[in-house]
Amino acid sequence: MPVLQPEPALFPQHLFTGDVIPPESEGRVWSVLHTRPRQEKSLARELYSREVPFYLPLVPRHTRLHRRTFTSYVPLFPGYVFLLAEQQERVTALSTSRVIRTLSVMDQEGLRRDLQQVHRLIATKAPLTLEGALAPGGLVEITSGPLAGLRGKIVRGTSGYRFVVEVNFLQQGASILVEGSTLTRIEGELLERAGA
Repeated sequence: MPVLQPEPALFPQHLFTGDVIPPESEGRVWSVLHTRPRQEKSLARELYSREVPFYLPLVPRHTRLHRRTFTSYVPLFPGYVFLLAEQQERVTALSTSRVIRTLSVMDQEGLRRDLQQVHRLIATKAPLTLEGALAPGGLVEITSGPLAGLRGKIVRGTSGYRFVVEVNFLQQGASILVEGSTLTRIEGELLERAGA
């Protein structure tokens, strides 16, 4: 199965490591770049080559053509790249002619926390579903397994329970099916085992 190598999706590589903002981010703030159509990966390549901190969540997409399966990597949130930059770096991003506008972020820590959770969710390589409109659901925390510590919503769908990580700034999110994971309501009340 031919697999195209993933594009640069993150710079620096340790951007979401730990709970502390990396030292190189001092003086930098998060903003959201609304890109021209299908320009997210081109913009990410340019930011990567100029060593400007950014995050572009990419997920695999499998396509079957002439009895062969191809895997490509597509933006989880089409049209958006998350930039962590000071003023001159923002000017650099805008000078690429790939950006329609820059969206300011009031809740810096909230966006960073949301992106860190999305990054962890993608790293599991579990099939993700884009949640284009955030639905109400019970707030929970995963208490065991590789996603322990992630907080999100649990939503019951036709295929079972979905754990949804939200990017509140975009009013979108990503979800995975959970089966057998132990979830605890953030309010402290135990949620029955998913899938039971």
